[in-house]
Amino acid sequence: MKKGTLIVFEGTDGSGKSTQFKLLCDRLLAQGTQFQRLVFPQYQEPSSALLRMYLQGEFGSHPSDVNAYAASTFYAVDRYAAWKKVWGAGYEAGGLVLSDRYTTSNAVHQGGKLSQGEQGAFFDWLFDFEYRKLGLPLPDAVIYLDMPTEKSVQLLRSREAATHTQADIHEVDTQYLALCRQTALRAAEHYGWQRISCVDGEGNIRPIPEIHQEIWRVLLDSIPTLQVL
Repeated sequence: MKKGTLIVFEGTDGSGKSTQFKLLCDRLLAQGTQFQRLVFPQYQEPSSALLRMYLQGEFGSHPSDVNAYAASTFYAVDRYAAWKKVWGAGYEAGGLVLSDRYTTSNAVHQGGKLSQGEQGAFFDWLFDFEYRKLGLPLPDAVIYLDMPTEKSVQLLRSREAATHTQADIHEVDTQYLALCRQTALRAAEHYGWQRISCVDGEGNIRPIPEIHQEIWRVLLDSIPTLQVL
């Protein structure tokens, strides 16, 4: 039986995903809508230990040093822990949940390690593993923000300079980011995600408010009750 409502934001690194996620959260807060906000991975929790080791390069300096299926389990365990400890009860009680990344990120980031011919089987395995075997709920809508890789890289380098932070092994690998974008487009088609282009017809990055408005319209079409939840 249907319980709560789950909306997921997905996108490659540097797609503006976190910005658009925050804008939607702010909009719902302003209209008085109650919801629970999630951000994955949960780096502050013990459940993220293996994936932190992976991202910091302890299992190899390149993402492909850990195969797609093994790496996927690191992230899945972190999400399962969050489901059991943080948000499962609220969702089961009919609550609205917004998530910045979800099981969808395994499809994007780990699927890119596989050949195009292998990806369909991986997508099916991932669906079965996380939704059926682990029992995580299916999203009601997945918003996939599609940003060309060259634009993503520009935004990532700018963010590093502005925040004086160091990118993880995914974010510094431009070829890997390009593969992830290609994989994400295939995953979006395979799973039926809502694709939002972050660039206009001339390849320029669209204004942030314009992208937000398109996301809002898409969500209202997918979840008509959202405006009055």
